[in-house]
Amino acid sequence: MDLVKLAQNMRELTTEVVVKSLVKSGDIFVLGLSTSEVNGGVIGHNSNQEVGEVIVSAALDVLRPRGIYLAVQGCEHLNRALAVEKELAEKRDLEVVSVLPSVHAGGSGQLAAFKFFTDPVEVEHITALCGLDIGDTAIGMHIKHVQIPLRLKQKELGFAHVSALASRPKLIGGARAGYPKDEIRKY
Repeated sequence: MDLVKLAQNMRELTTEVVVKSLVKSGDIFVLGLSTSEVNGGVIGHNSNQEVGEVIVSAALDVLRPRGIYLAVQGCEHLNRALAVEKELAEKRDLEVVSVLPSVHAGGSGQLAAFKFFTDPVEVEHITALCGLDIGDTAIGMHIKHVQIPLRLKQKELGFAHVSALASRPKLIGGARAGYPKDEIRKY
């Protein structure tokens, strides 16, 4: 696998999600990642630490300069807990849980987060405004309601299917209510 091209593709995907979702400084971007799927395997069966590091590092290249927090979702063996910066957990009063990820419990993406974050911790629940799902890892539980699927130019990263979600405020009030313009869907 061409890791330079992989990093470039990941930076492009991350940038596209940031632009389309209107996420801003201080917001949270969730990354669900199966390096097994990126490598052409089946989720959970062929984790690759080097690929995880390339992908997480590339995402951080885009997010850090914008002040956007990255939360890296773990696999089902950690109940999809997320690796985040301790600073974020403290700012948002997130409950920190006691677990250290491994390649087969949390995954390569979480190990990469622990490598590249300043002070990583694990939390069970988060409400992010947007996210990128690489390899059908089911990030929806961590995205704020109402979720909006984003249509991305790239449909795959390596061999993995890629999808993304943004969110918008709920429309309430019924037929008599008026609503502000939806900047994401633009209708």
